[in-house]
Amino acid sequence: MAASATTPKTVVVADDTADVRNRFAAALENAGHTAIGVGSGPELLSCIRARAVAIDLIVLNLRLVPPPAVDLIRAIRACGACRPPILVFSGSIADAQEIRQLAGLGIAGYVNEHSGAGHIVPVLAPHLFPDNFNRRLSPRVALGIPVACRFDGTVTAARTLDLGKGGLGVWTTTPLAPGTAVDVRFRLPATERAVEARARVVWSESRRGMGLRFEQVDSADQAAIDEFVDRNVAADES
Repeated sequence: MAASATTPKTVVVADDTADVRNRFAAALENAGHTAIGVGSGPELLSCIRARAVAIDLIVLNLRLVPPPAVDLIRAIRACGACRPPILVFSGSIADAQEIRQLAGLGIAGYVNEHSGAGHIVPVLAPHLFPDNFNRRLSPRVALGIPVACRFDGTVTAARTLDLGKGGLGVWTTTPLAPGTAVDVRFRLPATERAVEARARVVWSESRRGMGLRFEQVDSADQAAIDEFVDRNVAADES
């Protein structure tokens, strides 16, 4: 049975900056969840090993330990039966090679550590309640990155929920009506290339945002999207 969207979850926020830990913890606790803040790699591993209550999600700064940072992911995975999804703060990624290494370790997605309080829970929701977001046949990668949406001459900033080869989910408090054409611009983690696409709204819900289907994408941008999705979907299924 799918978990109810009101079921409280336990999330570990691992970052060496108190502001990041406190901001994410406050947003989660205001939504009724339990947040555990840790500030170092050893503290994170001790927390995982000592928890009597299951951890539902880890949000992680890779720079909590010296390079190679992927060793921290391996250490987390080695902590017995505890295998919660792991989200990585996008600002802690060193380069594209590290993205490829993380894909092989089953990272669930990436989230911006500078997310405002109102964006945090919506970005984490697909990982906390995956059954409630499983509405598409095509593979999707949960991804919380900024996206600019241009409609009728107006540009608004939003945040992605997920990304697939054919479109993306967008969290916004003012979703557009289905059928609306939208120009989107976003940057994949650990890349300098800005992806641009013409898309169309295929679903819209006031409390969740909207789903966009790509209609026109530059071939190089589409190749970058395809590679990113293939890497991360393969890691999730391994």
